[in-house]
Amino acid sequence: MNRKFVSKSNRVLRKILNSKENLDIIQDFIETFLKIKIQEIKLNPYLETKSRNLPAEENFGIADVRIKMKNEEEANIGIQFIDGYYAQNKMLLYYAQIHANQLEYEENRTIAKTITINLLDFNYLKSDDYFSRIMIPSKTENKIELYVVELPKFHHNEDNRIDKKIAWMMYLCGKSDREIQKIFEKFDKIKKLDDLLDYYWKNEVME
Repeated sequence: MNRKFVSKSNRVLRKILNSKENLDIIQDFIETFLKIKIQEIKLNPYLETKSRNLPAEENFGIADVRIKMKNEEEANIGIQFIDGYYAQNKMLLYYAQIHANQLEYEENRTIAKTITINLLDFNYLKSDDYFSRIMIPSKTENKIELYVVELPKFHHNEDNRIDKKIAWMMYLCGKSDREIQKIFEKFDKIKKLDDLLDYYWKNEVME
């Protein structure tokens, strides 16, 4: 994993990314991994507020956003890092939190399906693929939809072409400085995130 994420990964990235100025980074990440085009994206304002009142073992989540896609379909998207303890419980609990947050919206909008992207720094599923989609039947019309990204399963040959998904994976995994610099030259949202992380760690104070 990229060492800039190691110390309370969710907290650091939540503080950096949860602002209107940085929604472009979240959008780029979601579009890349879910292979969708987003027409509109908004922060759901409850993640940071709730995190202050959650016990440490439940304090997870990087981003909670509402998106409208090009086909006018809407969805709630949550992104989180998960450590090696109780991974299944944390995936389902986080999904439930993100989905239930819709009940608190002040806007008059319909309940939409929820999707979570779960980033793991350990191998968890039997699949050899580093990117997996899990669909769980639900009593509602929308199935529970989870995506799992297992960083240790990702391998990239330097001779191969680097597309945006590969670039994000290389950055998340913390590849060598030489490889990362190549990514920065081509993918500006990843470079922007790295600059924000550098600024955060240079100016971080004990709380």
